[in-house]
Amino acid sequence: MAAKAWGGRFAQATDPRVEKFTESISFDARLAPYDIQGSQAHATMLAHVGLISDDERDQIVATLDEIGGQIAAGQLPFRTELEDIHMHVESALTEKLGDIGRRLHTGRSRNDQVSTDLRLYVRDAIGQIDGLLRDLQSAFVARCERDADVVLPAYTHLQRAQPVLAAHYWLAYCEKFGRDRARLQDCLKRVNICSLGAAALAGTSLPIDRQMTADLLGFTAVAGNSLDVSSDRDFLVEFTFCLSLIAAHLSTWAEEWIIWFTTEFGFLKLPDAYTTGSSIMPQKRNPDVLELIRGKSARPIAAVGQLLVLIKGLPMAYNRDLQEDKLAAFDAHDTVSACLELAAAVVEGAELQRDTINARIEEGFLDATTLMEYLIKQGVPMRTGHETVGKLVALCESKSCKLADLSLTELQNACDKISDDVYGVLGTANAIAAFQSHGSGGKAPVAQRIKYWRAELKM
Repeated sequence: MAAKAWGGRFAQATDPRVEKFTESISFDARLAPYDIQGSQAHATMLAHVGLISDDERDQIVATLDEIGGQIAAGQLPFRTELEDIHMHVESALTEKLGDIGRRLHTGRSRNDQVSTDLRLYVRDAIGQIDGLLRDLQSAFVARCERDADVVLPAYTHLQRAQPVLAAHYWLAYCEKFGRDRARLQDCLKRVNICSLGAAALAGTSLPIDRQMTADLLGFTAVAGNSLDVSSDRDFLVEFTFCLSLIAAHLSTWAEEWIIWFTTEFGFLKLPDAYTTGSSIMPQKRNPDVLELIRGKSARPIAAVGQLLVLIKGLPMAYNRDLQEDKLAAFDAHDTVSACLELAAAVVEGAELQRDTINARIEEGFLDATTLMEYLIKQGVPMRTGHETVGKLVALCESKSCKLADLSLTELQNACDKISDDVYGVLGTANAIAAFQSHGSGGKAPVAQRIKYWRAELKM
């Protein structure tokens, strides 16, 4: 049985059930590269301030590289009695170097060590998620040219509202994922703070150089209060919240495309590679990837609540409850990563069903708001114009026709300020052409935004 790092005070062996209950190596093994990176920086700092020799530093750094290679190759057995990845690394180091290995933990605690490892992990995770979001944005922008001439009905309350270019839809998701990327970069400011050197909770009487450690690890600042940073998991909650909002945006997109893929809508064709069949109905093509993206969004969303409940009742500073933080955050990260990887592929491979879309694009009076705005330009008060167009829509419904089918006499009976130029704003194509405000769904504004996103994404 391996000796516990904290075992000197105890006379009785730990119950094996407690060892199984308290271990975290089954899920925190993924922190190994960060634990080694942090330990190497710590050893370099210890040598710099004279707490270990340069030779001891070199042996520690080289041996940690060796241990990292063994872990990556699956050659280092994990044992529950060693509890976590930190003790596995330290135990392996001590087995190889004896007392030199025992010197590594000078001036630090597992409390600040695990916090540092988590911050390094989250920092890398932010970069990885940002790259996947950029790939998804690029997939949407790449569709804009392919679908340049396609007009889609935009909806409110899932009822047809106004027409927009298909590219306007694609760029709407670029905006959402752009905000997600900005949130991650803002989160990074609070992640990129060095915990190492706070020790258990009060710092240390040893002459360590925390700024040097922070510099070696690429942190932008050193935590200013040892009590606070020992207990702080705000950065992990914030990162997980960022992931949850990404998941919510992915779910919104997936839901929309699931609806568009139905026979009733018929807007979209999905590649066979991202659909599945039925075990009993031979004709079926099911959007299972989209459905699972929608379904899996529940996990990162729930993880935020899990972490908030975890931290809400904890007194300062460190409590063992915080071991559970990694389960929620790791799962949220893994889930969102997997969803983003597939989302970009689905966006690239899907095709709009142009014939189906065009066959029904004039349904739903998508030009009604543009007609109202035409009346406003003629000097009609907005509310009066709204009422007038509403009556014209009711007339069309009674005649089973479109606004553009009404005669000039019928239009002028509703409002004497209408002239024959009104037909220049009626119909979906004319309504699209009329849009001119920044950020709207018309040709010129959309072209401007495509140009912006191509530059932003360096496409």
